[in-house]
Amino acid sequence: MGLLVVGTGALACLFAARLAGSGNEVTMLGSWKEGLTALRQRGVRLREMNGITRQYPVTVTDGTNTRRKYNQAMVLVKSWQTERVAKQLERLLTTTGIALTLQNGFGNYETLKEALGQDRVALGVTTMGARMLEPGYVHHTGEGKVMIGFHPKLGGLGELLNKAGFHIEMISDPESLFWGKLVINAAINPLTALLRVPNGELLSRPAARELMLEAAGEAAMVATKQGIKLPYTDPADAVEEVARNTAANNSSMLQDVLRGTPTEIDAINGAIIRAGEALGVPTPVNRMLWRLVRGLDNH
Repeated sequence: MGLLVVGTGALACLFAARLAGSGNEVTMLGSWKEGLTALRQRGVRLREMNGITRQYPVTVTDGTNTRRKYNQAMVLVKSWQTERVAKQLERLLTTTGIALTLQNGFGNYETLKEALGQDRVALGVTTMGARMLEPGYVHHTGEGKVMIGFHPKLGGLGELLNKAGFHIEMISDPESLFWGKLVINAAINPLTALLRVPNGELLSRPAARELMLEAAGEAAMVATKQGIKLPYTDPADAVEEVARNTAANNSSMLQDVLRGTPTEIDAINGAIIRAGEALGVPTPVNRMLWRLVRGLDNH
């Protein structure tokens, strides 16, 4: 019944392009008018890491006036859009269909479960890097993994993603990986957005590096206090490794700030602050970063 990719941003375009390129019929669901127009006219244009650009045909919809149903959906929108797309997926998914969230930030999985039911939502994490060059045109900036929590309804989605060139890992404890990525996002994303630098620059600025490590340590403490075992033993080593491996990449939060669009600061550092308050774990660095990025956000 085809694949539904929810979103028209950088990662959504990357996944749609690769899936379409491996022979799948892909529909992209979005609300960004410029993005929808570009995708209708030219399909997804993907610039690979070697500089070669290719075009991939996709079907495009804004979700209105469509009766088509989908068995599988991949959710790749910003956290502040999740409530809206959850309502759309109630109509667009078959009764046995499933939505896989690969989003950043806390609360997306819970919002989708509330709308669709726990048996129709799967949780995953991706470390792929992508940057939007213009509407419908994306640059693949970093190879990574797609880690998906086991779900009986996922069927062959993992196999389809594997054939499309993604490095897939099926895991039994997605919450561990989710919090592992949340800790790293909380440390890297707000600092890059505030300083307007790529990820690797944080390692060469002593004060920024110190703040990055302190933010990661606080977030890791919140996870540990909840009984969550992170997928690494030392959060400082882990966040430095990610910053080093993605040195040239602009974080998604920096891209949002540069475009003047809402950030996911509430779903990342804000979520850590709220969890810390409930557990009695102080998070002063995360709170400072949250306030500063909120100060940049006019929405």
